[in-house]
Amino acid sequence: MSILNQKTIKKSIKFVGIGLHSGKKVEMILLPAQPNTGIIFKRSDLKNHNLVYTSIFNVSKSSYCTKLSNDHGVTVSTVEHLMAALYGLGIDNLLVELNSEELPILDGSAKNFVEKIEKIGFKISDQPIRVIKINKKITYVDNEKFITFEPNKISLEIDFEIKYKQNSILNQRNKKNIYMDNLKDIYYSRTFCLFEDVEKLKKMGLAQGGSLKNAIVLRGNEILNDEKLRNSKEFVNHKILDCLGDIYLAGYRMVGKITSSQGGHNVTNQGLRELFSNNDNFTIVELKEKNIPHSFLVKNTLKYIA
Repeated sequence: MSILNQKTIKKSIKFVGIGLHSGKKVEMILLPAQPNTGIIFKRSDLKNHNLVYTSIFNVSKSSYCTKLSNDHGVTVSTVEHLMAALYGLGIDNLLVELNSEELPILDGSAKNFVEKIEKIGFKISDQPIRVIKINKKITYVDNEKFITFEPNKISLEIDFEIKYKQNSILNQRNKKNIYMDNLKDIYYSRTFCLFEDVEKLKKMGLAQGGSLKNAIVLRGNEILNDEKLRNSKEFVNHKILDCLGDIYLAGYRMVGKITSSQGGHNVTNQGLRELFSNNDNFTIVELKEKNIPHSFLVKNTLKYIA
């Protein structure tokens, strides 16, 4: 059985927390799913039309978080951290049940998702995975912000930079090879905001559940949290985490190179929409032993040997 066949989890996993923006308590259960199911969200608090499917075209809001909607207006939001964890761990199929409209923020990173899933373990099917191979360079530009997708034969690289005029400590850049590098720093990096923006966010009806327990808060060059930075590039690493989660809404993992400057959920989603607007821009490849990219093979083999 190929180590690159589709995977789900061995048994259900429960998370309880609050929504970052809603402030509401939420219970979320991850459930194993059959091959070729994909990642599906189910609102267990609703009886009708309660399934929301992952798709870049189902993104109905992409400011401050990523929100998905179905044709009946049912939503799930702040999906990006869980989706990034599923991407990095190679989870292809999963049912995510939650009894509120927003996923639990937990500590503001993907740390708890990754640790619990790795502890439970994986169930491997006999169905091969599929990946999206980028064929042409595509760029989406929004004033000073941009994202570029371009071909890469063997891996997925994300090169991301952030720039903040208000606070130079946030100006960072990092590059990660998703299938070869250790992603612990990415998974563990928390969301962040400026102290002076907190009140504005709350007036907008956002960050109702935000606290120093689930976000890094900066006042000038001072980090207000008792726990300081988990790694030296935690700010940009969190942006890479968000980007990875938003990319996985495309339905499959990806082979290519992504470069982004000052981007975020909206820039990533608009860039993906541009990428998928023309079938010549990409190819969906079913991976079999003879055409497995080297980086997939090395990363996943090491994961199973460890």
